[in-house]
Amino acid sequence: MKEKKEKWYKRLEMPDAFVIIFSIVLLAAVLSYLIPAGTFVREEVDGVTRVIPGSYTYVESNPANVLDLFVSIQKGMIDTANIIFLILIVGGIVKIIEYTGAIDAGINVLIQKTKGRYMVLITLVALTFGILASMGLVANAVIAFVPIGIALARNLKLDAIIGVSMIYLGYYAGMVAGIFDPVVLVFAQTIAELPLFSGMTLRVFIFIGMILSVIIFTNRYAKKVKNDPSKSILGNRPFNDDEGITNIEPPKFTVLHGINLLIFVGYLGFFIWGAFTRSWGINELVGVFLMMGFTVGFVSRISPNKFVKIFIEGARGITYGALVVGLARAVVIILENSQILDTIVNATLVPLQAMPTYIGGLMLFVFNLLFNFLVTSGTGQAAIVMPLMVPITDVIGITRQTGVLAFILGDGITNIVAPTSGVLMAVLAVGGVKWTDWLKFVWPILLSWIVIGTLALLYALVTGYGPY
Repeated sequence: MKEKKEKWYKRLEMPDAFVIIFSIVLLAAVLSYLIPAGTFVREEVDGVTRVIPGSYTYVESNPANVLDLFVSIQKGMIDTANIIFLILIVGGIVKIIEYTGAIDAGINVLIQKTKGRYMVLITLVALTFGILASMGLVANAVIAFVPIGIALARNLKLDAIIGVSMIYLGYYAGMVAGIFDPVVLVFAQTIAELPLFSGMTLRVFIFIGMILSVIIFTNRYAKKVKNDPSKSILGNRPFNDDEGITNIEPPKFTVLHGINLLIFVGYLGFFIWGAFTRSWGINELVGVFLMMGFTVGFVSRISPNKFVKIFIEGARGITYGALVVGLARAVVIILENSQILDTIVNATLVPLQAMPTYIGGLMLFVFNLLFNFLVTSGTGQAAIVMPLMVPITDVIGITRQTGVLAFILGDGITNIVAPTSGVLMAVLAVGGVKWTDWLKFVWPILLSWIVIGTLALLYALVTGYGPY
C-alpha cells in the first residue's frame, strides 16, 4: 500500500504552461456566462482611443460557445503573429551568430577581464538594462538581448534562469519605475493632466529599491547554483539546448569574432535609433535581425544551405515558447468578444469611490496589479482605466499623481509573471526557460516589488504626492 502511495505521489507534477494558460482561457469562457456583458463608449483624442467615464451600459450577452473557445486560440495566434515570428526569427539568427563562436569568445574575454567575478557581471548587466529602461530605451528590443544573458550565464557555468533574470528583470525594474518613460508614463500623465515626467524623485527611489532586489535575489540564486549545480531550478539541464554540459572550452577570440560582434551591436544600435527617431516597432526589429543574420553569414562565409539549416535549428528550438504567446492572447479575445472586460473594470473601479482615502488608493494599485493579467499592454491598459481612475482619485481625495503611480506600478509589476504577457513569454522562449520554472524563481522578487510599491503608495498618500 505504501509503495502504491509513493508512486501516485511521484506522478504529481507542476502543470505545463500550455495546460495552465488553456485553463485560464477555459475560465474566461465560463465567466462569459456568469458576468453580464457591457461596454463603455470610447472616443478618439489626438489619434488615441480612450474610455469616456460614466458611459458604461449593459449590452446583449454574447457568451463563448465551445467553438468560440477553440477559435480564440487560432485568433490569438493571428493577433500575436508579429511576436511569434519575432521569436522564431530571433532564435534562428542568434543560432547563426552562435555558430560563428563570436558570442562565446567575446563573453569569455569579458569574464577573463573581470576575473570570473560572476556577481559583479550580474550586477553590472542588470543595472545597465535597468537604467536604459528607466529612460524609455530598449523596449521590446530586450528580447534581442536575452541570448547575450544566456551566453554569459553559460560561460559562467550557471543556468538559463540567471541569464534571463539579469537582462529581463533588470530591464523591468527600470520599466516599472518609468523615471523618464516616454510612452506609458507620458500617456497616463497626459490623461491625468499632469506635467510630463513630474513626480520623478519618488520614482527614482522606487527604481533603486527594485533594481537592488533583482541584483540581490539573482546573485543569491547564482551563488547557490555555482556552489551546487544540482540546486538549479532547471535540474540537470541548465540550458535548453544541452544536457547540462557547460565545461566546453570557448573558442579563442579572433578578428572575425570581433567583426561579428560589431555587426550584432551595430544593428541593435541601428534599431534603437530607429525606434526613437522613426517609431520603429516589432516588424522593423525582425527586419533588422534578418539583415544582421545575412551580414554575419556573408562575413563568416556560411553557405546558403548551411545558413538555412542552422536557422531552422534555432527557430525549432524555441517553437514551444512562440506558440505559448498566441495561446495567452486567446484569454483577452474571449473577454473582449463576450464583452465582459468593460464590465469587470466598471464593477471593480466604480465602488472604490465610496472607500476611505488610504484604502481606496491602495485598492487602485491592487486592481491594476490584477487587471494587468488581462491587459498587459501599458498603453492599452491606460486607455481603459486611466480615464476612470482620474475622477475616482478626485472623489476619494488623493492626488492625481498618486493615481498615476498606482497605475504604472500595477501595470508593470505583474508583467514579470503574467502568462498573458507576450514580451515575457517571448523572453522565456528565447531563453529556453519554461514559465512554470520561471515562476519558482521569480516569486520572491515579485513579492518584494509589491511591498516596495505598497510602501511608495503609502508615502504618496500620506504626503499628498504632487506634480513635482
